[in-house]
Amino acid sequence: MVNAWTVGSIVAVVAGVVGFFTVIRGSAFVAHAIPNGSFAGAAGASLIGISTLLGLGVFSLGGALAIGLLGRRGRHDVATALALVMMLALGALFLNFSVEYAPEVYSLLFGEILGISPNELVPTAVLGAVCILATAALYRPLMISSILPEVAEARGISAFRMELAFLAVLALATTMTVPVVGMLLIFSLMIGAPATARSLTDRPPVAMGLSVAVALVIVWASIAASYTTNYPVGFFVGTASAAAYACGRLYSAGGGRRVRAARREARRRAS
Repeated sequence: MVNAWTVGSIVAVVAGVVGFFTVIRGSAFVAHAIPNGSFAGAAGASLIGISTLLGLGVFSLGGALAIGLLGRRGRHDVATALALVMMLALGALFLNFSVEYAPEVYSLLFGEILGISPNELVPTAVLGAVCILATAALYRPLMISSILPEVAEARGISAFRMELAFLAVLALATTMTVPVVGMLLIFSLMIGAPATARSLTDRPPVAMGLSVAVALVIVWASIAASYTTNYPVGFFVGTASAAAYACGRLYSAGGGRRVRAARREARRRAS
């Protein structure tokens, strides 16, 4: 349980930070495609007898670069879909050559966070720190290119380079998280928590902090619920993320109505 809480907290922080840019850049499909397609790398690595972490890293980065390069002059969603189906096709081929990989595939898809071993803590913490440091180094240009792409180009910030840099960070986050928590959990956290935070505030630093806080609460509550009920952690993470976003949207809608009502009252008094 200590290992689960520790790794879950690291994953939540990384998902909250990286997921914030995923949401504001409209890259939810990419955040879904890279983790789901990267399992092919783990399957191929297992087939030839090398580290599955290495296979995940190669396929995550390769898929991210393919999406960035193919989407430069074409439709980004089409490039993402093609990269995903290509990686899934390779994964199906690799699995066809092995009959002993099914338990590991289940673990990659849905996670086994309650079965994390102590030797997974240090690599996860190191890769998590690299993700945070890379995001911090890219924060200002990435923020400008995400919110005001025309202003970014005018200031000499290449949108294409920022896209590749962000995709590389996303691939690194995938490599770090998928082996220990699974694709469902990291995708749910990387979208649900930041989207909830964006519904509550428009200030980027505050939204990023809220994103991390929401992700931590979801992970901690889900681990406790899974331990108590013996249901999968991914189930609780997915449903809690969706519920948090729904609550955020309801709060945002209520706040919007109050703002509009206040403006109407101000205009009435002025007239």
